[in-house]
Amino acid sequence: MSGIWWLVIGVITIVPMLKLLPFFGINKYWAAAAILPIGTIGLLWWMSIKLQELEKR
Repeated sequence: MSGIWWLVIGVITIVPMLKLLPFFGINKYWAAAAILPIGTIGLLWWMSIKLQELEKR
């Protein structure tokens, strides 16, 4: 049963990442890192750095 919840939460985080990452110039396949919680935090951090770079332009 816990495997099903892990899969559901993984899908909930991976699908939005697939759509958001290309906007920030990051390859969409990095969304697979969102399977792990630390991967999601890392991707959010990476997107925030890219957002700061976009705002400077």
